[in-house]
Amino acid sequence: MPHAPTRTRACALVLLACLLTACGTAAAPSGGAVVPDGAVTIGLQFAPRSGLAIDTDDAFLLTQLGAVETLVSVDAERRAQPGLATGWTRTDPTTWRFTLRPDVVFHDGAPLTADAVVGALGYVTGVAAPPRAVASAGITAEADGDAVLVRTASPDPVLPLRLSAPGTAILAPSAYAGDGPPSVVGTGTGLLTITEADPAQGITLARFERYWGERAQVASVSARFLPDPTARALAFRAGDVDIVIGLDEAAVLELQATPDVQVQTVPTVRTASLYLNQSTAPFSDVRVRRAVALAVDRTALGEQALADSALPASELFGPAVPWGATGPAPAADPAAAAALLAEAGYGPGNPLTVRLWTYPNRSELPTLATAVQAMLAGAGVTADIRLGEYAAQEPELLAGRYDMMLLSRNLLTDLPDAAGVLSSDYGCAGTYNINRYCSPAFDALVAGLVDVPDPAARQDVFARASQLLEADAVGVPLVHTVVSTASRGVTGFAPDPADRVFVTPELARTG
Repeated sequence: MPHAPTRTRACALVLLACLLTACGTAAAPSGGAVVPDGAVTIGLQFAPRSGLAIDTDDAFLLTQLGAVETLVSVDAERRAQPGLATGWTRTDPTTWRFTLRPDVVFHDGAPLTADAVVGALGYVTGVAAPPRAVASAGITAEADGDAVLVRTASPDPVLPLRLSAPGTAILAPSAYAGDGPPSVVGTGTGLLTITEADPAQGITLARFERYWGERAQVASVSARFLPDPTARALAFRAGDVDIVIGLDEAAVLELQATPDVQVQTVPTVRTASLYLNQSTAPFSDVRVRRAVALAVDRTALGEQALADSALPASELFGPAVPWGATGPAPAADPAAAAALLAEAGYGPGNPLTVRLWTYPNRSELPTLATAVQAMLAGAGVTADIRLGEYAAQEPELLAGRYDMMLLSRNLLTDLPDAAGVLSSDYGCAGTYNINRYCSPAFDALVAGLVDVPDPAARQDVFARASQLLEADAVGVPLVHTVVSTASRGVTGFAPDPADRVFVTPELARTG
């Protein structure tokens, strides 16, 4: 379906958040006035995996905490907005000119210059494994006065969005002076500067008084890495952290009833789906795929199996993106599913048994697998659940040696544009086409995006591509993940559906 108008979508998101968090039952943070120059502590879900290397996914932590910035930022509608660059123009099909923001200084006091940007982009595009957002773009950069010319190997209408990826954050030239990876301590441009970083424990940051934008209200922020959800909730209850990211449903229900605690829940761009191997029987038959879709009650999965901690999915993309559907999930119909299976030759005389793989690293997946197993049984399908480590399963998935896979996928990890994931996951030559789907019509639709620079027009294509996947029964999107947060004694905090920014100038302690 076409993406909803901004106002309609905003209302839908507010309604969804209210439904999930029981809006009105959680008390607003008390304590009254803002404490000038206060300190805030945040409990984070994920610890760095690569020593805070800027060219890895650890860069997300650095943007979340307000330490580093990219040339381009992104608004709530996933459109490119000025960052360290105030604007950009496309001078020819493969060249863009980015005008740099004046009077920006790095945390070490050095000025932001075109040469500094060229050096930073040269490093990140030249490493052995560049960030996924820029890995295949063939990017080169050169200084042009107070601007930077960025070229790509082929025409790329979403280059500005690529340069919003956290891994393309611009560090001071001093960060690259050593022989090892660039240092992120005291070398960013954000409203806070890192004063100490321990990849195993946490990061401390202080307000950067020479920041080009709005001055931070907090004087310091401490981030603690607490991967275990129980430990995160305990730390919050004990008052060891003021904000906690990523709460399970039990903690959400408890904290909603706690005075002076604000619980907020937002939908994310992560979707848990059933992937169906179309390269071989039984899922090479579209009737069998449609039968699976009819057998599964997506509403029950979100509201009952996961206790309202996920949104039932009506298609691949959900309400966290402008082009995603916000309507109700399709109703289950086990009888219609059984009839389709009978058409395909399956029934009491020829029962259908499939292998359902998943992995326990995400706690919701085994629960979903058990519920899906029971729903499929209601339509006459026996699903043999096999739990295993994803790293061991992936080679088999990519080789097409599986039946059905329950997998959780962040659809926009790399950049806020769906062309990449649509091509990689559903294109005939896609590198992550686990469904083994191949449609010339789909490929032509996605390939045409190279000539579509307008964000609204691109988002319309994303929605049409999703409709094609639904029509061809390419996998079964089950639920969209939500993230729940709690805060106490602070103001100005809101969870980010894109998972890019937690610390803003408005964040402050109250008391």
